[in-house]
Amino acid sequence: MRDIVSCFSENAVHVSHSSCSSYSSNACISPSLVPSVLNEVTGIYKVILSTQKQLLIKVTWCRNQTGQGLSINFGDDDPSKCFKLNTNLRFFRKKKGSKVIESDHSKIEVFWDLSTAKYDAGPEPVDGFYVLVMVDSEIGLILGDMSEEAVTKKFKTTTTVAKVSLVSRQEHCSGHTLYITKAQFCDTGIVHDILIRCSGEHEGLKHPVLSVCIDKKTVIRVKRLQWNFRGNQTIFVDGLLVDLMWDVHDWFFNPATGSAVFMFRKRSGLDSRLWLEEKLAQKDQDSVGFSLLIYACKNT
Repeated sequence: MRDIVSCFSENAVHVSHSSCSSYSSNACISPSLVPSVLNEVTGIYKVILSTQKQLLIKVTWCRNQTGQGLSINFGDDDPSKCFKLNTNLRFFRKKKGSKVIESDHSKIEVFWDLSTAKYDAGPEPVDGFYVLVMVDSEIGLILGDMSEEAVTKKFKTTTTVAKVSLVSRQEHCSGHTLYITKAQFCDTGIVHDILIRCSGEHEGLKHPVLSVCIDKKTVIRVKRLQWNFRGNQTIFVDGLLVDLMWDVHDWFFNPATGSAVFMFRKRSGLDSRLWLEEKLAQKDQDSVGFSLLIYACKNT
């Protein structure tokens, strides 16, 4: 009997580095199209200490016309267990410092330096910064340019490094119905370019069409989107099964305030169900694959 991955892969859309190399740069997007604005990015990390104690760390970067912010939550949304840095755009990049937080009988230390941070279009810095989270004197999470060797030099002692993995990434966008992002579905896989586009409103098409591309290869194309506003498709990326789900109901039936949701979730070979959000709240996180969620609002 064949394994379940083999059975699924026969009907899944395959995406590989070699298969995408022959696609032109215009396969999914015209250079004249303007992407949406990325307003907020949240990464959820699972940290396993040397004592086998587990901790979820949620890091959120946000930016709007008047201000910019960074917040870090540990396990829950209790304000007393949350690190927040909010200021106006002029002074945000000059900020650096440290803070100590007590959470779940653990001593958490946050060190940050955004004084030389560089940004692309979104709120998340891409270079010239670091955010370091220490949990009970162990390195829990490092974001940015600081290496483990630099941490050891900074504290002048050998520091234990906890095991960390990115469980989920959430992006909130607004504006045009064109969304561009990147995702890595496993530690050994490559970083893939993802493009989501809803066409038709201003292009003379009678019915709107949803297209999703990975590395310039179209993996789904949904016609008559106003009738097929919810659905899912299995794709095959880097030898992994990935569930792709879309829900654009509110684009058509609650356009004033509603958002569409797009989700990419890595599936294990034995998991035949689509991802459920409640899984993130479970104590045992080992079976939860990486997920990318995009919340897309057509209004600015």
